[in-house]
Amino acid sequence: MKILLTGGASGLGEAIARKLAEDTSCFVNITYCKSAKNAAALEAEYKNIKAFFCDYSDEVSLKDLSAKIESLDIDVLINNALTGFMKKHFHKSSPAEFSRSFHENILPVITITLEALRIFRKKKTGRIINILSSYVLDAPPIGLSEYSANKSYLLSLSNSWAAENSRLGIISNCISPDVMAGGLNKDTDERVLQELASKSYAGRLLTFDETAGVVKYLLNAPERINGKNIEIRAGVDVNNPLNL
Repeated sequence: MKILLTGGASGLGEAIARKLAEDTSCFVNITYCKSAKNAAALEAEYKNIKAFFCDYSDEVSLKDLSAKIESLDIDVLINNALTGFMKKHFHKSSPAEFSRSFHENILPVITITLEALRIFRKKKTGRIINILSSYVLDAPPIGLSEYSANKSYLLSLSNSWAAENSRLGIISNCISPDVMAGGLNKDTDERVLQELASKSYAGRLLTFDETAGVVKYLLNAPERINGKNIEIRAGVDVNNPLNL
């Protein structure tokens, strides 16, 4: 199985890359932008990981990646990369900030997924997995309207990809993980994280490894699991996240 994982050299992306590469029948192509050292280390550690540089904010870089996708002949696309997000109340934001974020975080996903779908439709098989956030399910934290809106947009796109391509054996799903320590929350006050952990039924925060396990589950999940958004909380059964 040939996989393309965007943003696969750090944080949750690195955890997903490692989890998938444990299966030597999988070849995991990852993209990176600011994590060249991590990407090189992953390539050195796993013979079935190959890293490619791609800066979503640079059109030339994005075109270079798009041109490579056909030759990679992928079976699975995992949309995980994120250039960043702003923490600001909506009423203090500007249309230009939302436009820039959409251009750097959403349009690249559209571009790459279009290329992947061309391959999948020819092969009449393929899987798309989109990494979202529990913020699309619950009331988002104050100041994250831009981030939450982008993730909601991807959720809608994923549903369309599933509806339009299911007859060709192409599956598109999302996962919406809860708050995790590290990654996007590395600068969050530890007291806030402790309070969130105490409210979890597992009594702790979700881990990168648990989330990566659900991604791995979706690689071979039944075809009837299509057009879904799987909510991931701490303590999830990664072998059966939907309790089927």
